[in-house]
Amino acid sequence: MEFLTTSEAADYLRLGERKLYELVTTGAIPCTKVTGKWLFPRHELDLWVLSGLARPAGMLTAEPPPVVGGSQDELLDWSLRESGSGLGSMSEGSARGLERLQRNEVMAAAVHFHSLDADGNLASNASATALRDAPDLHDAVLVAFVRREQGLVLPPGNPKRLRGIADVLALGARMAMRQQGTGAQMLLDVLLKRAGASTRDLRRIEPPALTGPDLAEMVRAGQADCGVATRAAARSAGLDFVPLVWENLDLAMRQRSYFRPAMQALIRFLSERRLRQRAEELTGYDPSPAGQIRFAA
Repeated sequence: MEFLTTSEAADYLRLGERKLYELVTTGAIPCTKVTGKWLFPRHELDLWVLSGLARPAGMLTAEPPPVVGGSQDELLDWSLRESGSGLGSMSEGSARGLERLQRNEVMAAAVHFHSLDADGNLASNASATALRDAPDLHDAVLVAFVRREQGLVLPPGNPKRLRGIADVLALGARMAMRQQGTGAQMLLDVLLKRAGASTRDLRRIEPPALTGPDLAEMVRAGQADCGVATRAAARSAGLDFVPLVWENLDLAMRQRSYFRPAMQALIRFLSERRLRQRAEELTGYDPSPAGQIRFAA
């Protein structure tokens, strides 16, 4: 992230430095103080300007409800409560969350898209690409929440000795599925593709689970031998876990929503020590990127 000095920020915004200091003292502009000097993140200055755009009456759009859609995550659900943001959650998977964001039905969507790059490796910018390609999201911004560990959720003791997707295929293990459009199912699809297989080659257990905890419950109840979910979901259910990848879980929103009080309450909370402590307790999380802007249209 690029930071501007006070004089650079004043020039960038075409304001006098005195006016800029007035905005700083009233907390009206995004900034931070480092060793006695004010610094201004360029990306957030852009969002700050865009969020205040005046629009003709015919262009006004209804405010989205204070809801975060998309992927389910235990640390995110906890953060929504503990931050005092007043934001609710609607867990339907990354693709469905992005669709609701496009229709202005949610204020933000938690997303973790997966795809393969030209070399057959997991693409590091799949979520940013999904936002860039989404219709009616020309004003999108992607804010990092955490990195988290995804892998195989297994019965205690891992009785089938599964160590990866290759073992699942070779042993015909019963695989609990997630519904299409979820990040976990996208991850399974690309891992299978990399192994030269598809879901048709799996011994699938239907119907698909709505969330990671639901999938973990299927494994705990003996309905499936394994499934793809987070380490935190496995731990909460008392299950074994074999790691497969670390992934980015991000919050997608429109630029005008970024500075809304509810969203700012959540974003401020992302820098608090409590979040890092809770992430350590749940296991399988890396909160170091929390709050960073990964992409802005």
